[in-house]
Amino acid sequence: MANPPDDKKADLAGPGIGNYDELEKILPHDYSSLLTPKETQEAIFAAKTYIEENLCKELNLMMVTVPLIVDVETGVNDMLDRDGSRTPIQFHISNDYDKHPVDAQVVQAATKWKRMALKQFGMTVGEGLCTDMRAVRKDYFLDHDHSAYVDQWDWEKGITAEQRNLDTLKDTVRKIWKVIKGAEMNLQQLFPKLKSAKYPSLPDEITFLHAEEILDMYPDLPRKQRETLVVQEYPAIFIIGIGWTLQDGYPHEMRAADYDDWVTETVSESGRTMHGLNGDILVWNPVTRRRHELMSGGIRVNAETLRAQLEITGQLDWLKLPYHRAIAKNEIPLSIGGGIGQSRTLMLLLKKAHLGEVSVTVWPKVLKDICRKKNIHVLE
Repeated sequence: MANPPDDKKADLAGPGIGNYDELEKILPHDYSSLLTPKETQEAIFAAKTYIEENLCKELNLMMVTVPLIVDVETGVNDMLDRDGSRTPIQFHISNDYDKHPVDAQVVQAATKWKRMALKQFGMTVGEGLCTDMRAVRKDYFLDHDHSAYVDQWDWEKGITAEQRNLDTLKDTVRKIWKVIKGAEMNLQQLFPKLKSAKYPSLPDEITFLHAEEILDMYPDLPRKQRETLVVQEYPAIFIIGIGWTLQDGYPHEMRAADYDDWVTETVSESGRTMHGLNGDILVWNPVTRRRHELMSGGIRVNAETLRAQLEITGQLDWLKLPYHRAIAKNEIPLSIGGGIGQSRTLMLLLKKAHLGEVSVTVWPKVLKDICRKKNIHVLE
């Protein structure tokens, strides 16, 4: 039975399960952590060290400091989507009896800041940076893999105009997958209990599929249902072209207009016209038995595609902001970048059922009660 169009529209933004009755049914009933709390902490930092060192090695990055708060006037904060459903925490710094005040926002991601930082730190083409980013996203529904506290390896790398293509994107994603797979193998050597017949290891290779191709497979289903089915067939995928309006009249998912390039025309391996130089890494999580997102990113907008995307989304007034003016005037480097979810990745590699087992943050009592009944012990 086909889902009505309203289901597709409702599925474009607003991550999370949706309500706790549904979440209680979805969380595993036969769960037991493979590691003790102490072993879990040891494994967390072993994985972080491995991933940071090898991500920097594979992509030629260096670790740099990253802001927790940014000035509202810069336009640097990440808006995450284009429907205004997820807004940053904002506060007023009165400073000097309000003579020299600053209006600040807690970052939702460092997507735009990183690109400007390439210039700030004097990075040349082929060089890049990686951050140990912390953010707050207050509009998430708090479920098993979404929290208000967000930690990411936010990275960015300078490229040439000629490198703004699918080959560059795919080559970069393969290198990132090599690091994630390597981290899994390293953890299983350090903690043999993580190598379990119950939970299969990640595949050696990642599969590339365009959002349009996935829609062809499941034309009547909303986005999350399409993703759930496709990762059961291909346990690790990179979905290309997130943000462009597909054949059914909807984008695969809402994506902000001012960082990833989702408008550039490309050609698929089958010779079909597609759009977009960005995407997400998704895997099948054998513990939660659900789709599991690890990274979002891609080749960033240039002056031409920034204007095109802002025009599509009705946000051309953003060109007045410093960050957007800098892109329009070609004053900051062309780049490729992404955000790899730290707790999401650790949750997957350590075979955990809940983000709260690897990340200390706030959860509602109802969720903690559900987890306790299911032998899931969230950190407090």
